[in-house]
Amino acid sequence: MQSAFDSMEFRRALGCFATGVTVITTPTDEGAVHGMTANAFTSVSLEPPLVLVSVDRKTRTHGLIASSGRFAVNILREDQAPVSQHFAGKPNPDVEQGLAYAWYDDIPYLEDCLASLACKLWASYDGGDHTLYLGEVLNIVVRDGDPLLFFRSKYRQIQP
Repeated sequence: MQSAFDSMEFRRALGCFATGVTVITTPTDEGAVHGMTANAFTSVSLEPPLVLVSVDRKTRTHGLIASSGRFAVNILREDQAPVSQHFAGKPNPDVEQGLAYAWYDDIPYLEDCLASLACKLWASYDGGDHTLYLGEVLNIVVRDGDPLLFFRSKYRQIQP
Protein backbone atom coordinates (compact mmCIF):
# COMPACT_ATOMS: atom_id res chain seq x y z
CA MET A 1 0.00 0.00 0.00
CA GLN A 2 1.40 3.40 -0.96
CA SER A 3 1.62 6.14 1.66
CA ALA A 4 -0.58 9.20 1.36
CA PHE A 5 2.48 11.36 2.15
CA ASP A 6 6.04 11.75 0.93
CA SER A 7 9.28 11.36 2.88
CA MET A 8 9.69 15.12 3.38
CA GLU A 9 6.24 15.39 4.97
CA PHE A 10 7.06 12.40 7.18
CA ARG A 11 10.34 14.04 8.20
CA ARG A 12 8.54 17.34 8.92
CA ALA A 13 6.04 15.55 11.16
CA LEU A 14 8.80 13.76 13.08
CA GLY A 15 10.55 17.12 13.55
CA CYS A 16 7.63 18.15 15.77
CA PHE A 17 8.95 15.77 18.43
CA ALA A 18 11.62 17.55 20.48
CA THR A 19 14.64 15.35 21.21
CA GLY A 20 17.99 15.56 22.84
CA VAL A 21 21.11 15.36 20.71
CA THR A 22 23.70 12.61 21.03
CA VAL A 23 26.96 11.63 19.44
CA ILE A 24 27.47 7.89 19.03
CA THR A 25 31.15 6.94 19.31
CA THR A 26 32.72 3.60 18.45
CA PRO A 27 36.26 2.32 17.97
CA THR A 28 37.71 1.87 14.51
CA ASP A 29 39.81 -1.09 13.41
CA GLU A 30 42.89 1.15 13.71
CA GLY A 31 42.17 1.95 17.38
CA ALA A 32 40.91 5.46 16.62
CA VAL A 33 37.46 6.89 17.42
CA HIS A 34 34.64 7.40 14.93
CA GLY A 35 31.43 9.24 15.76
CA MET A 36 28.10 10.36 14.34
CA THR A 37 25.35 12.67 15.54
CA ALA A 38 22.04 10.98 16.32
CA ASN A 39 18.78 11.96 17.91
CA ALA A 40 17.18 8.53 17.40
CA PHE A 41 18.08 7.27 20.89
CA THR A 42 15.92 5.95 23.70
CA SER A 43 16.06 3.95 26.88
CA VAL A 44 14.64 0.42 26.63
CA SER A 45 15.07 -1.40 29.95
CA LEU A 46 16.27 -0.78 33.49
CA GLU A 47 17.03 -4.46 34.26
CA PRO A 48 19.20 -5.11 32.40
CA PRO A 49 20.10 -1.52 31.52
CA LEU A 50 19.47 -1.28 27.76
CA VAL A 51 19.38 1.63 25.30
CA LEU A 52 18.58 1.78 21.59
CA VAL A 53 20.16 3.78 18.78
CA SER A 54 18.94 3.83 15.20
CA VAL A 55 21.78 3.96 12.64
CA ASP A 56 21.47 4.41 8.87
CA ARG A 57 22.81 1.35 7.05
CA LYS A 58 24.82 3.57 4.66
CA THR A 59 26.96 5.14 7.40
CA ARG A 60 30.44 4.11 8.44
CA THR A 61 29.17 3.98 12.03
CA HIS A 62 26.76 1.19 11.08
CA GLY A 63 29.55 -1.16 10.04
CA LEU A 64 31.84 -0.19 12.90
CA ILE A 65 29.22 -0.95 15.57
CA ALA A 66 28.39 -4.24 13.87
CA SER A 67 32.04 -5.30 13.72
CA SER A 68 33.26 -3.99 17.09
CA GLY A 69 30.14 -4.77 19.11
CA ARG A 70 30.76 -1.61 21.15
CA PHE A 71 29.56 1.98 21.21
CA ALA A 72 28.92 4.90 23.52
CA VAL A 73 26.02 7.31 23.59
CA ASN A 74 27.20 10.83 24.45
CA ILE A 75 24.40 13.25 25.40
CA LEU A 76 25.36 16.78 24.42
CA ARG A 77 25.15 19.95 26.53
CA GLU A 78 23.33 23.05 25.36
CA ASP A 79 26.59 24.73 24.26
CA GLN A 80 27.71 21.80 22.08
CA ALA A 81 25.84 22.48 18.83
CA PRO A 82 29.24 22.81 17.05
CA VAL A 83 30.15 19.29 18.27
CA SER A 84 26.85 17.98 16.92
CA GLN A 85 27.46 19.63 13.55
CA HIS A 86 31.03 18.30 13.42
CA PHE A 87 29.82 14.70 13.82
CA ALA A 88 26.86 15.30 11.48
CA GLY A 89 29.16 15.59 8.47
CA LYS A 90 30.29 19.21 8.77
CA PRO A 91 33.87 18.68 9.99
CA ASN A 92 35.40 21.56 11.90
CA PRO A 93 39.15 21.47 12.68
CA ASP A 94 38.66 23.73 15.72
CA VAL A 95 36.06 21.36 17.17
CA GLU A 96 38.23 18.34 16.34
CA GLN A 97 41.20 19.86 18.20
CA GLY A 98 39.03 20.52 21.27
CA LEU A 99 37.67 16.98 21.54
CA ALA A 100 38.87 14.78 24.36
CA TYR A 101 38.08 11.09 24.59
CA ALA A 102 38.12 8.73 27.53
CA TRP A 103 37.79 4.97 27.35
CA TYR A 104 35.81 2.50 29.38
CA ASP A 105 37.62 -0.75 28.65
CA ASP A 106 37.66 -0.60 24.84
CA ILE A 107 34.69 1.76 24.40
CA PRO A 108 35.52 5.40 23.57
CA TYR A 109 33.35 8.24 24.83
CA LEU A 110 33.48 12.03 24.85
CA GLU A 111 34.94 13.43 28.07
CA ASP A 112 33.12 16.75 27.92
CA CYS A 113 29.37 16.26 27.49
CA LEU A 114 26.28 16.01 29.69
CA ALA A 115 26.37 12.22 30.04
CA SER A 116 28.04 9.21 28.46
CA LEU A 117 26.84 5.61 28.37
CA ALA A 118 29.37 2.93 27.37
CA CYS A 119 27.56 -0.01 25.77
CA LYS A 120 28.17 -3.55 24.60
CA LEU A 121 26.01 -4.59 21.65
CA TRP A 122 23.10 -6.66 23.03
CA ALA A 123 21.05 -7.19 19.84
CA SER A 124 20.33 -5.64 16.46
CA TYR A 125 17.08 -5.45 14.50
CA ASP A 126 16.09 -4.57 10.97
CA GLY A 127 14.63 -1.08 10.88
CA GLY A 128 14.14 -0.55 7.14
CA ASP A 129 16.98 1.66 5.90
CA HIS A 130 18.33 1.72 9.49
CA THR A 131 19.45 -0.89 11.99
CA LEU A 132 18.21 -0.67 15.56
CA TYR A 133 21.14 -1.40 17.84
CA LEU A 134 20.36 -2.32 21.44
CA GLY A 135 23.24 -1.78 23.81
CA GLU A 136 23.72 -3.07 27.32
CA VAL A 137 24.99 -0.14 29.38
CA LEU A 138 28.21 -1.13 31.15
CA ASN A 139 29.25 2.26 32.52
CA ILE A 140 27.80 5.75 32.86
CA VAL A 141 29.25 9.18 33.52
CA VAL A 142 26.91 12.08 34.35
CA ARG A 143 27.96 15.73 34.49
CA ASP A 144 26.19 19.00 35.37
CA GLY A 145 24.51 21.14 32.74
CA ASP A 146 21.47 21.43 30.50
CA PRO A 147 20.84 19.42 27.31
CA LEU A 148 21.10 20.48 23.70
CA LEU A 149 17.66 20.02 22.15
CA PHE A 150 16.54 19.55 18.54
CA PHE A 151 13.08 20.66 17.36
CA ARG A 152 11.81 21.42 13.85
CA SER A 153 15.30 21.08 12.35
CA LYS A 154 16.88 23.61 14.73
CA TYR A 155 18.96 23.40 17.88
CA ARG A 156 17.13 24.65 20.97
CA GLN A 157 17.81 25.22 24.65
CA ILE A 158 15.70 24.89 27.76
CA GLN A 159 14.38 28.30 28.73
CA PRO A 160 13.45 29.21 32.33
